[in-house]
Amino acid sequence: MTGKLENKLGHISISDDVLANIAGVATMECYGVVGMSSKRATDGLVELLKMENLSKGVKVTADNDELSVELFIIVEYGTKISVIANNIIQKVKYTLENLTGLKVNKVVVSVQGVRV
Repeated sequence: MTGKLENKLGHISISDDVLANIAGVATMECYGVVGMSSKRATDGLVELLKMENLSKGVKVTADNDELSVELFIIVEYGTKISVIANNIIQKVKYTLENLTGLKVNKVVVSVQGVRV
């Protein structure tokens, strides 16, 4: 699904990849985040993604003109995870709403690992 906006002048569709890239970049700007991990963290293996693949660590769903974002991150050892998660939620929500004009319903942060 894509994010959709309509006004009197026309119709705008924003793909999920664009929304995922925006959320990924906003997440990486937060203190304490080492990187994004793959959504498929099965088998207990967590893969640290490079900057080119940030959208693979983000799952975006659009429903009734509202976005739900799920982030899969790896945090730095010695930082308080709850503070990092709250900062990420605020930053991602603010960035997506300002850049796209779409309302963000919820942001879920899943910590997949800790790196020294």
